Amino acid sequence: MSLFDRDKSAGRIPVSIVTGFLGSGKTTLLNRLLRRDAMADSAVVVNELGEIALDHRLVEAVAGEVVVLASGCICCAVRSDVETTLRDLLARREAGTIPAFARVLVETTGLADPAPLVQLLLANPLVLHSFRLDAVVATVDAVHGAMQLGRHAESVKQVAIADRLVVTKADLAPQGAVAVLHRRLRALNPAAPILEAAAGEVDPDALFGAGLYDPDRRIPDVVRWLSAEAHGAALPRHDRAIASVSLTHDAPLDWTKLSGWLAALRAGRGPDLLRVKGVLDIAGEAAPVAVHGVHHVFHPPTLLAGWPDGPRRSAMVLIGRDLDAAELEAGWRATAA
Repeated sequence: MSLFDRDKSAGRIPVSIVTGFLGSGKTTLLNRLLRRDAMADSAVVVNELGEIALDHRLVEAVAGEVVVLASGCICCAVRSDVETTLRDLLARREAGTIPAFARVLVETTGLADPAPLVQLLLANPLVLHSFRLDAVVATVDAVHGAMQLGRHAESVKQVAIADRLVVTKADLAPQGAVAVLHRRLRALNPAAPILEAAAGEVDPDALFGAGLYDPDRRIPDVVRWLSAEAHGAALPRHDRAIASVSLTHDAPLDWTKLSGWLAALRAGRGPDLLRVKGVLDIAGEAAPVAVHGVHHVFHPPTLLAGWPDGPRRSAMVLIGRDLDAAELEAGWRATAA
């Protein structure tokens, strides 16, 4: 019998977080996305309905807090917290008072730290029963983004924790400035693809579906999910600010040793661990085990459906502040000994 629960991601509703600093174009991006037919079965959670400026497309209001748009999308304001809002949306969907939705997009405020939302989606049992984290999308203003990254810790955190980075207003910035911003983003987050939004337009397929599974195949797409691992030695591994460290091993790992190392890492460096992702070959398990955490909060390790094509290999990517790559590599090697 396995030590780990089977992953049930395919049966849960994906939730993506859209974050970004003040004025970086989150609302414009959402407006463009919600006009696309492929996004018509979305529910959008915002702080204030008025901020998203969708009133010209309203069809009806449902109990004041939820509106149904002409595209079929649902838009609602955060109630007391995101957990309550998600559960309320699900109850209304099951009761048939709002249309069915296949995904949820949560827009944060410009000064928000997205980590608590990610933690909610990783570890809250009431949320995990019906929802799963898909992608964290961060918008970055090409004109002011470099300045904001230099002055505001919130902006740095939003970029470092993201699965996808969207550079907005690139047409308004000098070409050289955009190139400099790309290099800064890549240094902060080597793993996330960097996309440019033309007038707020980005293909939804490039933004979402960042979770571990290809829903059509039920096989984990490890390289895509752990995209930093694919960069290998090109990562800025010894940067003493925010950087990424990639760890790999080609033989099965002992779970007792590994889980003890992870527990010590969370206890000692939790505030500095911005994002941890791993797909692991654990001794005695026929399928890979996924681990995923933010700061000290980790999703329960889950057993995936099977290995993708190719040799089995454990890989873990850590993005954090002031990480000592040599120390992490030594701890990783000790668990593999």
